[in-house]
Amino acid sequence: MNQRKIVIATMSWARTAQEAQFLQEAMRCLAQVNLPVVVTDGGSGRPFVEYLRGFRHFTVLETDSPGVLAQSKRSLQGALQLGSRYILYTESDKHLFFEEGLGEFLAQAPSLSQVGVVVASRSAASFATYPASQQHTETVINQLVGQVIGQSGDFSYGPMLIHRALIPSLEFLPEDIGWGWRHYILGIAHRMGYRIAQWTGALPCPLNQRADTPAELVHRMRQLSQNLQGLVLAMTVSQALIMARDMPEAKG
Repeated sequence: MNQRKIVIATMSWARTAQEAQFLQEAMRCLAQVNLPVVVTDGGSGRPFVEYLRGFRHFTVLETDSPGVLAQSKRSLQGALQLGSRYILYTESDKHLFFEEGLGEFLAQAPSLSQVGVVVASRSAASFATYPASQQHTETVINQLVGQVIGQSGDFSYGPMLIHRALIPSLEFLPEDIGWGWRHYILGIAHRMGYRIAQWTGALPCPLNQRADTPAELVHRMRQLSQNLQGLVLAMTVSQALIMARDMPEAKG
């Protein structure tokens, strides 16, 4: 894909010194891609925010109301204003993806106008390295998304290229949908007749995130609930409320 047509949207919230250090390293790696980046910070310390502002091609937004949907939407809307056809959404902690997968992902992403979303997916061997509770809950939502859009795959890793015409449809989502907005956008893309493409890479779970604790299980169950909510909304929202369908730029 022509990278001149891409802007990156992400979010950050470093709540501890350890998180700040980890995210700084990840964002430094992301900056090396040399694409415009819009990041909405949810309340990190001033040194971390100023670190982000130090990258000349970063636009750093701040909010007093942090949250997955609110921060994601603000970054996506900010990226939309830069005029790119496609926006690459990613969580800010995907250090391995930035370092070893992002270049290949962008190079291999199809650029046909009928492509609505390109999803970064984990290989089967990579997926097997994640905590059992995460594998179980994400297998459930991946299978359901596959039924809805008519193709199997891993739809839960996170990073995805999104056609700009799909972004306005996020305006209708309730804040408690959280991470479910990503599966919602896949369902909406399918309803609008866009193609959904996948890129698969070796993206194993970081070693420090492989513990399967009771807290991890609760987190993944909550995330599954949000993802299901997003998919259900994509299937049931009124066609009249899908604003992107009527936008002049849709499929353009």
